[in-house]
Amino acid sequence: MTDTKTVLVVDDSRVSRLMARQFILSKQPGWTVIEAATGEDALDKARGLSPLLILIDVNMPGMGGMAAAEQLRATCPGTHISLVTANVQNTTRNRANELGIGFMEKPITEARIHSLLGALD
Repeated sequence: MTDTKTVLVVDDSRVSRLMARQFILSKQPGWTVIEAATGEDALDKARGLSPLLILIDVNMPGMGGMAAAEQLRATCPGTHISLVTANVQNTTRNRANELGIGFMEKPITEARIHSLLGALD
C-alpha cells in the first residue's frame, strides 16, 4: 500500500522550482511534486490537491507569497506551509509565525529541504 504525498513548490524562478523538486525527490522519491509559478497559480493548484507541504517564495509578480500563503492557510488548514525567501526581515518572520507558517532562507539547499522533510515524518 503506497501513501503518495504531494508537495506544492511555488516560485517564479524555474531554476528554484527545479532545485526544490530535485532535493525533495532525492529524499522522498515516491512523492509527487507539483509546481506553480505564481501565488494565483498556487491557489488554483492547491484546490482539491491536499498537499502535505507547500513551499512558497515571498517575492513573486502578481500575488506575492505572503498573501498567497495567508489564503492557502485558510483553504488548506492541515497543510505544512513554509515561506522560502531571501527576505529575512523580522516583519516577514513575525507574520509567518502569526500564521503558523514555517520560514526557510534562500538559497534553497539539499540540507535545508531534507531537514524540513525530516521534521514532517
